[in-house]
Amino acid sequence: MPEAIDNKGKKYNRTMLITVLLIGTFCTVLNQTILATAFPALMKAFSISTSTVQWLTTGFLMVNGIMIPVSAWLANRFNSKWLYISAMIIFEVGTILAWISPSYAVLLAGRLVQAVGVGISMPLLQNIMLSIFPSNQRGSAMGMAGVVIGVAPAIGPTLSGWVIDSFQWRDLFGMIVPIVALVIILAIFYMKPVIKTSKPKLDWLSLSFSTIGFGSLLYGFSSVGDNGWTSRTVLATLIVGVVFIILFIWRQIKMEKPFLQLKVFLSKDFTIATILSSVVMVAMVGVEMIVPLYLQIIHGMSALDSGLTLLPGALMMAVMSPITGRAFDRIGAKRLSIAGLFLLTVGTFPFLMITRDTPIIYIVLLYALRLFGISMVMMPATTAGMNALPANLISHGTAVNNTVRQVASSIGTAVLVSVLSNVTKNQMPSNDLLKQAPLEYRSRTFMATMSGYRAAFWIAIAFSIIALIIAFFLKNGIVYSNKKTVKASTSLKNQNISQEERA
Repeated sequence: MPEAIDNKGKKYNRTMLITVLLIGTFCTVLNQTILATAFPALMKAFSISTSTVQWLTTGFLMVNGIMIPVSAWLANRFNSKWLYISAMIIFEVGTILAWISPSYAVLLAGRLVQAVGVGISMPLLQNIMLSIFPSNQRGSAMGMAGVVIGVAPAIGPTLSGWVIDSFQWRDLFGMIVPIVALVIILAIFYMKPVIKTSKPKLDWLSLSFSTIGFGSLLYGFSSVGDNGWTSRTVLATLIVGVVFIILFIWRQIKMEKPFLQLKVFLSKDFTIATILSSVVMVAMVGVEMIVPLYLQIIHGMSALDSGLTLLPGALMMAVMSPITGRAFDRIGAKRLSIAGLFLLTVGTFPFLMITRDTPIIYIVLLYALRLFGISMVMMPATTAGMNALPANLISHGTAVNNTVRQVASSIGTAVLVSVLSNVTKNQMPSNDLLKQAPLEYRSRTFMATMSGYRAAFWIAIAFSIIALIIAFFLKNGIVYSNKKTVKASTSLKNQNISQEERA
């Protein structure tokens, strides 16, 4: 590996830089799901309803999604060292606010401030990893990033359940405060400016279109579970979101120096990889939410126990991400993705046959198999897409990829929840049967609930099969060997050269 030198020509400790990055980003991404099993305790503490407490997650994901498109401009404009430190300070302020919050309003404000820091730090992690490693070693680098981005949200519910059962809800935030403080101190010494910067102007109109568009769209999909697809609120926010995103895209295409460079989609390899990773994200997050519901409602498990049931799968993903990263550097993304999606599909089909008597160990193994397959696809496909871009477009590619995946996650969750709810509701027996034959009513109610779960799993299988088909369109051997690097698509390379000539 070549010697680590920053933008100022100074040597730096690459290992310590990566360590600081990974620990800090793990803390921030963990907060996406850390309140998963804490809602009952928070509802009791602040005397609030389910729909109100849900904003602690919905609002967090919305602000996070809004910040991701902005991250490309920030990464190109500001020194990566101080940008990362600033993101961690913002996150720390939000965490402290949540930790000491005397009211629900302050807690929600803390969560939204946290989300700003996460929206900057998560894409920045990928940008830095892609910048400090040559293209033939990016698979291993992104494999390490995959441990953080994939595993931290997965262990959130389990950690949350344990803390709530053993301590107080405030400790969910209090335990993170000293870790992030240490990360900030270490970052001052070990973080370096490793991303080339320029001075692009901030287009406020693009920022407004992006904020309103993605904010409305994410809110609309997040509201489907509670309000349904026919809700005026859901339809209105989705329509507003689509309109403003179209305006945002139109403005980016027209601008000479766009806020977010959408010409990354001129690369066929990047486009295919982004679509693939987004569809896989839908298949993952939807089932990630449905399985705990099945365990708690059908098997009567506690939130902590249902989280522990999913923990082996999260650990499987943690172990496999670096391994699949190194495999990507050797054989490319196509064969890895096809094999992984085959395992994902095979691991999802048996969920169609689950019943009340299905052994828990069966669920544990199937869920672990699914995440094993996903670990072979997610970061390798993302890395393949980034390798197809020239260096000056990597920050834009990262922002686009993360934004599309964030929206896909919201869509996937909304679709699976609505299918589960609608199928269950449509097959529920009438209330008259409850009076006439209570036992039969109970039996039919259970069958209706199980039909809802099976319908949701059918949707998950459909997404898995779609992703498997897309994987065959990936280039065979995007990275040919450790001695050869990736060539950017001709249109992007020519564009890159012309930009340099104008400069």
